[in-house]
Amino acid sequence: MPLAGRGDEMARATVLGAGMVGSVIAADLAAQGFSVTVADRSEGNLAKAVARGAGRLKGVRADLSDTSTLRGLAQESDIVVGALSSRLGFAALSAVIDAGKNYCDISFMVEDFQELDARARERGVTVVTDCGVAPGMSHILSAHGARMLDECSEIEIYVGGLPRERRWPFDYKAAFAPSDVIEEYVRPARLVEHGRVVVRPALSEPELMDFEGVGTLEAFNTDGLRSLTTSLAVPFMKEKTLRYPGHIELMRVMRETGLFSQDEIEVAGVRVKPLDVTSALLFPKWTYQPGEADLTVMRVSAMGTRGGSRVTHRWDMLDFYDPSTAATSMSRTTAFPCAIVAGLIASGKFQRPGVNPPERLAEAPGLVAEILAQHEARGVRYRYTTG
Repeated sequence: MPLAGRGDEMARATVLGAGMVGSVIAADLAAQGFSVTVADRSEGNLAKAVARGAGRLKGVRADLSDTSTLRGLAQESDIVVGALSSRLGFAALSAVIDAGKNYCDISFMVEDFQELDARARERGVTVVTDCGVAPGMSHILSAHGARMLDECSEIEIYVGGLPRERRWPFDYKAAFAPSDVIEEYVRPARLVEHGRVVVRPALSEPELMDFEGVGTLEAFNTDGLRSLTTSLAVPFMKEKTLRYPGHIELMRVMRETGLFSQDEIEVAGVRVKPLDVTSALLFPKWTYQPGEADLTVMRVSAMGTRGGSRVTHRWDMLDFYDPSTAATSMSRTTAFPCAIVAGLIASGKFQRPGVNPPERLAEAPGLVAEILAQHEARGVRYRYTTG
């Protein structure tokens, strides 16, 4: 059923970014009944997004690094969705808030989005940031699990996106922006231990874990807890990224060699950033080819006590490439939470002026169950166990 807009018009959604994730978000919103515009500077990305939407959305070529352009696009919308790289995320968030529009975003921005909370509340707009799979669903389920306990003592999040077929030398492909992938290998990771935030190097504290349907994977610290470090009063929390065994050591060697550095060096009389060269060399090899299958695996555990007994609430998700839509698993599992929550905001089911981290959705009665049910309707299942 089409969503109500102004009068008899359908509600209008604008998606900023038509990449692998943005195109899936746009198609999902169109299927929900929105009138969808997707914006990107790449004609190729726009053509693919419009094709994915099967004629139910329109593409607009735009420079999304320009704040006036962003504000103009937002003004034409009832809800705006951000699917931009981390370097553009904060500026886009600020521009959409200034336009007075509700916003749901997946950008893994370095900046503290809470700095814009007061401005969003002043304008009466509801914003949900970090609303992908992790961060995103990982935060929603962590908060939900903690609320199901009398006292939550520990939260563990393990998540990774991988090619189904391992191929030497990397055993890895990337489903999102190159800069954001490499950021996981250099950005220090924040964890919570004994109720205090501690910092560990990226790629640190490796451990091997077995996952049904995948096999043995290695896990390492990454900076995925983000807002959870302050929003939940849980004394021990950590998030780790999952890769096939051997990946950690290879990335450590590359990092220590300086291949991820942004400090310019001189080579044959030319000043270059090693990271730019590394990205140019890696990403043709790390890019999924059309039809190449991937998987996403995630486990979220909340441990504590209930009624005097020790209890663990756990959600496991294993998802695969969907050949019927040619959508990678990582794009699906990242896009669906954002599209679902955008629908909840637009329909008025979640209204909380300000900049909200995704875990706030767990505070609204019935919303977690609805989010999980909507995922299952899209073919993504979070299997719940307790013990």
